[in-house]
Amino acid sequence: MKDETNQEARPVRPHPVMTMDTEFFWNAAREHKLAIQRCCNCGKLRHPPMPSCPHCYSFEWDTVESAGNGTLLSYTVVYAPLVTPFTKPYAVGLVALDEGTRLVAELVDANFDELRIGMPAMLDFMDCEGDLTLPVFRVQRER
Repeated sequence: MKDETNQEARPVRPHPVMTMDTEFFWNAAREHKLAIQRCCNCGKLRHPPMPSCPHCYSFEWDTVESAGNGTLLSYTVVYAPLVTPFTKPYAVGLVALDEGTRLVAELVDANFDELRIGMPAMLDFMDCEGDLTLPVFRVQRER
């Protein structure tokens, strides 16, 4: 497929569905910030965002900004099936943030042979097509 400059057009990454419950998260990501929902009643953090607290059932919430430091709890290397525009293989990890919640995101620039549970992970952001910015993580040998 060619674009208006007659160059090969890059496939567009699938965009997540933005709802009233997730809009704050995606807006913060565009500013390269990681906003995590916090219950105003019991103070517990939660991700993914949802309308009410799963602990005390309160509908009142605000957000805290994560520093983006965490620990790799689990990961997988994806080889197939491949969804454009991802290039294979790529890694996806479950990261426990130091603030006490977890996030699933792509692990960028990772050496798959060196990935280990317990590795420190640091937040970064991937600016994609249009207004999409995705939180991603870079694993580190030491923090």
